[in-house]
Amino acid sequence: MNEDFLQFIWRFRYFNSRSLTTSAGETLEITKPGEYNTDGGPDFLNARIRIGSTQWAGNVEVHLNASDWLKHKHHSDKLYDNIILHVVYNNDYSVLRLNKEMIPVLELKSLIPEDIYRNYINIVNSKQWIPCEGLIKQADPLIIGSWMDRVLLERLERKIDSINTILRLHKNSWEHAFYIHLARNFGFNLNAEPFEMLAKDTPLSNLAKHKNSLFQLEAILFGQSGLLRKNMNDKYADSLFQEYSILKQKFDLTPIKGHLWKFLRLHPSGFPTIRIAQFASLIYKSTHLFSKVLEENKISEIEKLFEAECSEYWQTHYVFGKESPHRSKRIGRSTIENIIINTVSPFLFIYGVQKKEEKFKNRAIRFLEQIEGEKNSVITKWKFLGAPYKTAANTQALLELKNNYCAQKRCLNCGIGNYLLKKGK
Repeated sequence: MNEDFLQFIWRFRYFNSRSLTTSAGETLEITKPGEYNTDGGPDFLNARIRIGSTQWAGNVEVHLNASDWLKHKHHSDKLYDNIILHVVYNNDYSVLRLNKEMIPVLELKSLIPEDIYRNYINIVNSKQWIPCEGLIKQADPLIIGSWMDRVLLERLERKIDSINTILRLHKNSWEHAFYIHLARNFGFNLNAEPFEMLAKDTPLSNLAKHKNSLFQLEAILFGQSGLLRKNMNDKYADSLFQEYSILKQKFDLTPIKGHLWKFLRLHPSGFPTIRIAQFASLIYKSTHLFSKVLEENKISEIEKLFEAECSEYWQTHYVFGKESPHRSKRIGRSTIENIIINTVSPFLFIYGVQKKEEKFKNRAIRFLEQIEGEKNSVITKWKFLGAPYKTAANTQALLELKNNYCAQKRCLNCGIGNYLLKKGK
């Protein structure tokens, strides 16, 4: 037994609520258990209860033992002086307000159904991939669907702080923030950090001054990446280095360290050299990219915004100085879909939040619903368990569910876990 479980029991009233009485023997009726409080202060705010013939409105505190009131030093904290009910598992101590008036107590020890507690213990002690793996197929599909909608919103909202930080650093320029986030996306997981560093150390305004020359854009970006050096015994690389030397002085640029980039365990089409070349081509092709994203209502038009082809040199190279058979290095469909999932939709959603315009938030979710679900080891396991996985909206929700609920065993805060626990009632 623990306090989190007791809060869960009180919050959803999963206890025998017929003929309730306080520990002093007065009749107790619960009109409203209160709003669960995750900040400082009492556990539940604005509750409404009736004790005897008196209607009370105020806050409720939950403890495993009534004596925890002293242990947590609530007896000297004015925030707890308006508690109208003390809900405990074990009433081992009489708690008083600052004016020495006794606080009414509800003891839950004999009121909690054994099945619901047994389910809780089985789930939280589970060693399976997700705690409810053996039970989830018993969950109502409507419950699963509605909870996935909820955690998808949580996933999008969780990115607000990181994007706001970038906005503050760049004078609330949505274009610049989008550029930095997009660069990180181009690095995928393995090279996300150096790609973000590259964008942060290469102001978009500098690139804009040379956006009519793909050669100069490549010179700046490859120079800033630290992957260019003097005398590389490659005509194109040497010419890029010479051009970068001039532009570096012009803009007072400092490159990042070239050793940060990872090539091992990557398919050649995913090498950072190819990703940087594609990124340069996208900048060359596009002006005010985020403004264009805001203008487009159709996902097909969004996809066109990110179609770009590498320069001629990269058609026969994956790295500098080593020629390879001719092959197109266009930004592929899977990459574009990844960009929409991880950059376009979050930015549209957060822009809608900031500007209080629902149309952008709705468009962000609609785009995710129109893209095929991602394929990775986490989604494969969810698929085996029968979870919806057809769209990116599904798979983004499942990733959030796994990482921020299942992996942390937050079953009491999960709509699916809540349902499965309730089945034991």
